[in-house]
Amino acid sequence: MKKLLAVLMSLTLTAALFTGCGSSSGSSDSGKSDSSSVSEDTSADDGTPAADTDTSADGGTLRVGMEIGYPPLEYYDDDGVTPIGIDVELSNALSKEMGMEVELIDTAWAGIFAGLDKGDYDCIISAVSITSDRLLEFEFSNPYIKNYQCIVTKADASTKPASLDELKDLNVGYQEETTSDDYLNNYMAVNSLSVNTNAYAKVINVFDDLELGRLDAVVCDSIVAESYVADGKFEITWQQGEDEETEEFGICMKKGNTELKDKVNAALATLDENGTLDEIIHKYLPNMK
Repeated sequence: MKKLLAVLMSLTLTAALFTGCGSSSGSSDSGKSDSSSVSEDTSADDGTPAADTDTSADGGTLRVGMEIGYPPLEYYDDDGVTPIGIDVELSNALSKEMGMEVELIDTAWAGIFAGLDKGDYDCIISAVSITSDRLLEFEFSNPYIKNYQCIVTKADASTKPASLDELKDLNVGYQEETTSDDYLNNYMAVNSLSVNTNAYAKVINVFDDLELGRLDAVVCDSIVAESYVADGKFEITWQQGEDEETEEFGICMKKGNTELKDKVNAALATLDENGTLDEIIHKYLPNMK
């Protein structure tokens, strides 16, 4: 999914976290959990490290950075304050398995990795694709979900591109600093393809403009696309082939924090073995194989 640069400054908010009961289209009812909290990243971008949290022993709080605005992975419920989604529930289940509380820190995508380096949080669970470049700079858990790039249009669109080449001269949107951004722009450069590209800070705004007719198509993660097509307004017209090198999402940690990485991998393996991980994923993506 995503990549970053600067950290938000704002008031700190605290709200009870849930174990979400969300629909894949972005609205749901959800339960509450008093074992976790959500706050906004309030650190100044001055290079000052945040106070360290002890994640090397049982107990304590696991601070998780995420951009809460990327359905169905992480987004706010209809009340505007309760975070729900796959990554939110995974964070809750993971910390519980590790014997820790959890704090979700809502962070702009354009600064999420910088915040991790500064120590604003212990890890990022926010649809982070595991890439060769990122592996040089960060520790990653084992992958917990696969992802593909795809094209989405309105269901009643007159033009439905069945390949990247068919995006020629169309108005196409995507979230900036993401693998969708890289994938499309690299393809355009290699194939001399002319596309009217439109980069957005949040994927929610991309789909807003697609629905309003300001865009002809969207290039995005297949996981995101599945949640948007569920209500019938949109349609996936092309998806990256399984024979291509596909993306996998992992939990991102500071380089050298192998002790936390080992604990996270052990907890993740347990959630996979006992069916919790599949249950979380299929709750939001019931058609996912």
